[in-house]
Amino acid sequence: MFNVALFRAERGQLTSELSGVDSPWAAATAETVQRSRPDVLLLNEFEYEASGRNIDAFQRNYLAVSQHGATPIEYPHVFTAPVNSGVPTGFDLDRDGVAAGPHDAHGYGHFPGQYGMVVLSRYPIDHTRTRTFRRFRWQDMPAALLPADPHRPHPTSWYPRAALEVLRLSSRSHWDVPIRIGTSPVHLLAAHPTPPMFDGPERRNLLRNHDEIRFWADYLTPGDGDYIYDDHGNYGGLATDEPFVVAGDLNADPVDGFRHRDSIARLLRTPRVRDPRPGSPSGVLAALRQLREGHLHVGNPFHHTSDFGDEIRGNMRLDYVLPSTELTALRQSVFWPGPGTALARLNGFSDHHLVWVDVTLPTRTV
Repeated sequence: MFNVALFRAERGQLTSELSGVDSPWAAATAETVQRSRPDVLLLNEFEYEASGRNIDAFQRNYLAVSQHGATPIEYPHVFTAPVNSGVPTGFDLDRDGVAAGPHDAHGYGHFPGQYGMVVLSRYPIDHTRTRTFRRFRWQDMPAALLPADPHRPHPTSWYPRAALEVLRLSSRSHWDVPIRIGTSPVHLLAAHPTPPMFDGPERRNLLRNHDEIRFWADYLTPGDGDYIYDDHGNYGGLATDEPFVVAGDLNADPVDGFRHRDSIARLLRTPRVRDPRPGSPSGVLAALRQLREGHLHVGNPFHHTSDFGDEIRGNMRLDYVLPSTELTALRQSVFWPGPGTALARLNGFSDHHLVWVDVTLPTRTV
């Protein structure tokens, strides 16, 4: 998976940019993909455009063209769908006195689809079984961590009742995308929860990040996901005999940074989830450089996936590829070219690095 930061400030700007062949950002993203060559790829922060022009242009003008001598790559199978970023709620969610703007949308964004997602695959996608959960309401999660008003003496919701009647859980979306590999579908469970910051003492984003990640833990645990309904009104979680891979920029480090202490931990201890812990020596080198700047984190920097620059306090592990326990992880890594190498020029276009895991499917007997 790869958070590519391929979005722009205004609707239509990215479409125009990708229609040509001279976007340094798109070229660096494409080269990273060409050199990593994943068979199935989730792109976070790829701006959604309903006609598909953005992803079509990116494939045609960048992935299908050699970037600095890298071999072109083609993904004949694509899944994308609307997301909640930039979709207005009609309520003043951040209490700034105006019921409009990016902080008052179902998910942060200046226009609908600004922070979209897309799945690219060399294997067929079973579109008839794909499930999306974009409209699932936050309040419909049992024991949801809905934020309280810190300025009231008694527990009172930060959001008015009318807002809770419409407010969705997913800040972008949650997708269950079955990929047909041989005779076995593997479910790609894709999401991009909100960062657990950029809020106030009510901690609405921190709590929402927790529940967006918890969604997958419940979806994968028998009985716990019975309350979940998809955008077609079908209820229930994933069957226990269906292999899966959870992927996404989940915006939660296991031990460092702003986070709910049980956000990513709950998913990682879900019985069917395997954590192969991808890493890169470049994460260690970046941490040593930051240590000289006085920045110190507790987690093992070998597993960091994000680099916010030396002026920001510490890097973190925010991006995950988590296969189910019946899938065997053979190799895994974070694509993070070392300083001074020829490919180091690919660093910095996004503050996240591509994360990949090679897996083998279980042998099925008939």
